[in-house]
Formats: sequence, C-alpha cells, structure tokens
Amino acid sequence: MKTTIHFVYFLFLMLACAPNAQSADTVRVVTHKAATIVTDPAQGFKLYKAWGEFPAATEPIRQIKLKLKLACPNEFRCADWDYKDHITIRRTGGVGGTSQDYEIGRMLTPYGGAFGRGWQFNWEVDVTDFSMLLRDSVEIEYNHTGYEPSEDRGWSLSLEFEIIRGKAAWEPIAIQKIYDGSFRYGDSANSIENSLKPVSFAAANGASMARLRVVQTGHGMDRPDGCGEFCNKYREVWFDGKMLDRRAIWKKCGDNPLYPQAGTWIYDRAAWCPGDLVQPDLYELPVQPGKQHTIDINMQVYNAVNPSAGEVITAYLVQYKKAAVAHDVRINDIVAPSGKDAHRRHNPATMQPTVVVQNMGSETMRTVQVKYGTKGFAPQTYTWRGTLLPAATQTVTLPGIIRSHAGTNTYEVELLKPNGKQDGNQSDNLLTNFFTAAPRHDSLLVVYLLTNNQPAHNSYSLTNSKGDTVAKRALGSLAANQLYPDTVRLAQGMYRFVFLDTADNGLEFWANARGGRGKLRLLNGTGAMLKDFESDFGSSVQYDFEVGPTPDAVKNEMSFGLYPTRTQDKTTFDFYANNPQDVVVQLVTDPGEQVVESHHYTQLKEGLFTYDLSRYPKGRFYLVVTIGGKEQFRKRIRHKE
Repeated sequence: MKTTIHFVYFLFLMLACAPNAQSADTVRVVTHKAATIVTDPAQGFKLYKAWGEFPAATEPIRQIKLKLKLACPNEFRCADWDYKDHITIRRTGGVGGTSQDYEIGRMLTPYGGAFGRGWQFNWEVDVTDFSMLLRDSVEIEYNHTGYEPSEDRGWSLSLEFEIIRGKAAWEPIAIQKIYDGSFRYGDSANSIENSLKPVSFAAANGASMARLRVVQTGHGMDRPDGCGEFCNKYREVWFDGKMLDRRAIWKKCGDNPLYPQAGTWIYDRAAWCPGDLVQPDLYELPVQPGKQHTIDINMQVYNAVNPSAGEVITAYLVQYKKAAVAHDVRINDIVAPSGKDAHRRHNPATMQPTVVVQNMGSETMRTVQVKYGTKGFAPQTYTWRGTLLPAATQTVTLPGIIRSHAGTNTYEVELLKPNGKQDGNQSDNLLTNFFTAAPRHDSLLVVYLLTNNQPAHNSYSLTNSKGDTVAKRALGSLAANQLYPDTVRLAQGMYRFVFLDTADNGLEFWANARGGRGKLRLLNGTGAMLKDFESDFGSSVQYDFEVGPTPDAVKNEMSFGLYPTRTQDKTTFDFYANNPQDVVVQLVTDPGEQVVESHHYTQLKEGLFTYDLSRYPKGRFYLVVTIGGKEQFRKRIRHKE
C-alpha cells in the first residue's frame, strides 16, 4: 500500500505558533494537506480519500479534535456555493480492512465568490467519540458535493487530527449507528417517522453511560414553509419512552464568524449556516448492563404541498465504562482572548475572559477554582459555582479585564480543585492561548455613523470594564441617511463598542436593496480613521480597545465600499484612506478575469466613483482594487436585466 502519511509528534513547547496549546503529549495526523477539491457536476459529488496513521489500539487517548481548513486554491478562485460536504471514516485496518462509513464531520462550504487570493479559514470539532475507530491505519474520505463548474473554481482543503494522548476520562467499549441517512420530510403519504423508528440496544457489559451523538441539518425547498433549509421545526429525542429533549432545528446565521460572504449568508437555516463545520448535539444516557434500552427521534408533524425536504441525520451511540475518577475537570477552549477564526466576533478582547470547561468526572461538579491571566501580569482567581453534570460543558465568563503587551501575548487558564478535591487527572487542567493585544487609542474618540435607509434596526453602545455605558444611540433614535459624528472623551481604561442590527442584515446587504448602504467608523480627534467596520456584518460588530497614555501609532487604515452589487446600470465605489494612495480600480469579467475597464487614481485620499455597466453584456463582474501591486479589495457585481 502506497500512502502519504503525515504523522508527527509534538510536545507543548513546539506549539507556540498554535492558537491553543495544552501541556500534554500531542500527536498530529494530517490526512489531507492543501488538497485542491472541485465538484463533479455530472454526479453531484466527488470523493477525496487519504490514509492516516493513527495511534495504536494499545495507546491511551484523552481527546481528539478534527481541524479543517479551507483556502482559495493557488490555481484558481474559491468556489461559489454552500454545499454540504461529509468527512467520513471510510476504512480501518489498511486497504483490506473493515469498511466503517461513520460520518465524523459535516462541513457546509461558504459562499466564496468574493474571497481573494490568500483567504483561508479554520474550524474544529471534537471527535473523541470515534477514538475506537481512529486507530492504526485509517482511510478518511472527504465527500465534496455540488454541481458548479469545476474547471475554474474550488477549494484548498486541509484535514488534521489533533490527538492528545493520556488516560481516557471514559473508556469506550462499543459504538453503533442509530440513524444514518437523508430522510424525506413533509410527505403526508410517507411520514418521516416511518424511517425514524425506535431503535433498541443492549447495554454492553461494563457500560455505565452511553452518549448519543446527533448531527442533523435540513435541506431542500418546499411549499408552504421552505423546508428543509428555511423552515424552523422542532425535533424530539426520546429515551426509554421518556422525552429527553426538544429543540428547534434552527440556527441564526447573522452572527457567523465568517463574514461577509458573497451569497445569502445571513439567512437563518435548519441547524447550519454557510461556512459552518456542524457541531453535534450530545446526550448522555444512563444505561444498565444487560438491559434493553430504546432511542427514538421524532420530528414535528409537517405536510408540504410539494414534498422535497430532506433531514440529513447521523446518530451514533457510544457506550462507555464508568468515569476513571470522581473529580476531574478539563479546560476545553478559551473563547476570549483568542486568535481562533471561530472566535473572531469576540476578539480582540479587553474584558470578560470567556472559557469552556467540561466535567470529566463521575460526580456532578458544583465548584471549581479558576486561575487565569496574561503572562507577564499578576494572575486573577475566581471560584465558579453551579451544577455541571458528568460529561457536560459550560461556557464561563470570568470577571476582570484582559491585560496585554503590544503585539502577541500568551493567555493562560488553569482549573483547580473541582468540588474542592484534588483533580484526578491534571493533564488537561491548563490551557495556553496566543492572542493579539486589543488596540490602544487616545482619550478622544469619534463614532462616525452614516445610517442607511432602515435605521430603526440599529443601535450602539460604548461601555467600560465596569459595565457603565459612556455613550450610546438607542434603538429607534436614528434617522435615515443621516451622519452622526458622536465625539466622546474617555478616561483611561478598557472599553467595548457594540453596534447592533435587529434585522440581522447589517448596514448593507446585497439582497436588501431597499436598505441602502451605511458606514460605521471610529476616528481619533484629528479625524484619522482608527477602525473601519465592514457594512455587510449581519447581526452585530464588537470592538474592544484600551485608552491609555501611550496610544498606538495611527496606521494607514483604508476603507472600501461598493453599492449596489446587483444593478441594471450603475454602481458606486467608495474609497477613503488616512494617507493618499495610488489606486488602480479594474472591472473584470466573471468567469474569465478579463479586464474590461481600468481606472488609475493618483494620490487618492477620498472619493466616490460611479461606473456604468449598461454598455456591457448582462452577467457577473468583479470590481478589483489594487494598491502598491497588492489586491486590497474584491467584490462581485451582478449586472442584471
């Protein structure tokens, strides 16, 4: 068997460039490394398979994370559509080994039509539940679905498994499929419940807990409710005849950390968003060895006029032995401060450090001590109190501010004394996070807001680290197409600026022509731009900063805007820079990247430029802005009838 296997052992001191690092023995298995993936329009899917050499079955595993990176390929541009991709354990034990077919990850690709060269984004999901299968030689399959042209667009894909070796909190002893497929929904002649029938299982010898792992997304478009992609329906999970959970199969997309995107990225969907690695729903079930148990998933009753919806569900059951120790807590993630892509909307941060903790012991956790802070500063301590059941996770917001030096900093969180006891496994009590310091500004700040046509949706607040509001514009107080240059004087300290849009479509969205376009910036006392906010932001923007005696030097910030991006004739380009620039603006075809119009602006500091597309054939174009030989802005225009 000829395979390409990337199998590297890393210790903590070698992880300094990673967003998070743990003081434990870590193995990294890379199966797909910058693999160019495209669709197969003839079939609607294309398989990309690769082998990885995982730890042997005798090696103890504490945790496994699947990390996925998409980037624009070197040879052509990023793909356009939000396709549903599957990451699957295809075979174990080598070429002649066992066929498994377990989906361990589901990726919904972003609308990538406006992403430029060099774009990339990283996601991750915990896949420790599959540790029985991720052993020795394993074939991992990436199934890229879709029908768009494959000759000039696609993705660069990387898959990496981060494996932390150590004694398992719960030792797995059995894994089985409960449901696995795309189930027709809304057909009165064939109810989905005919497919989602109750499934019985026998508790394995030695099992004390079973985890039901469910990944569900809705797809299709029917009448009257737009199921399954755009309908909000609930799902019930039943265990041994009792309802364990009822939840809406729905997800808000306007706060997606990956923004803006070219398509309808802000529209809420059935448990997924474009540019989203789906996180599973996890249910811990008490089991008794030798006893028969029953699992049943039910969907809200719904009948469509033209049934076309599919609920894509994988539900796996993993049975575990009793927890190795009674008192055991793990720090899973640091949300703020953080450099992770998934936490972009919460960073950079100056206050309210936020972490995710998990109870890995057999006893309910009611208290844990948290020691936290930036290296180089005195640490803070906090005692969390609550109720955290075995295996459950909790996002904890910690009191205090986040101190930092200019540039890159190291943040450290340590968990101590769960329930006042010695932790039974201290290997994952400490997590180190690398983050960039929030900007430092002087005491005079100008909130520069130009409203759009629908200001009733907007408000902003500026608060300090004590929670006091020092400036705001309340919901309902803004007029349409009005400039609000609000000047505030601030004392030294930490601040958080939050701008909200209750319609979840920002100050601009291409499909909301009636909304028009607004602008949002922060300026200093001399009028220099400190921060320009993307108008197409969805639900909100958050910006933390520090005010102190030594503010950061003002950078040559630049602002780019283009509106409308769907037009029958004209579109307007908006440019501003703190320092004059030589700017090249080109209108290029999509596809083909043929330049049909080019404009050179010498020593441009600010301007509005209108371009008339009516003399060109109907179709799609890009407006590309280059400064100093480097592409700085790219946005797609649809020239329509």
